[in-house]
Amino acid sequence: MIADFLDAHERHLEDAECLLKAQRWANADHLYGMAVECGLKRLMMAFSMPYDTAKDLPANQQDRVHADGIWARFESYRCGHMQGTGYVLPANNPFHDWDVSDRYAHQSNFDQARAQAHQAGATVIRELVKKARREGLLI
Repeated sequence: MIADFLDAHERHLEDAECLLKAQRWANADHLYGMAVECGLKRLMMAFSMPYDTAKDLPANQQDRVHADGIWARFESYRCGHMQGTGYVLPANNPFHDWDVSDRYAHQSNFDQARAQAHQAGATVIRELVKKARREGLLI
């Protein structure tokens, strides 16, 4: 299959919202992180992130990170792009305590506060993606 970061961002976010409403904190939390990763990678591509289409993944190993690491990688592309000034992220990465391997953790390790903190971070990215669509940066 071919990666579609924009579609993945939107569906992970939509599913995370449904799971949050159902008080399924662990899976909501995980999907918020996945949504952020996908949304930022799509924006990074718009800001000229090298992408290996033959392997269907970012060309730079440093860009093959998840929500906890993608925040800093995004900045390296945003800062180097003419349109990047309108896409500044908050300085504090709300996913600093998120790890893709948390999907293996027992659900008792997750609670509403954690999931909502990651929801807030995902909302920031959702708004940047919406802005990029309005401004024609993403199609």
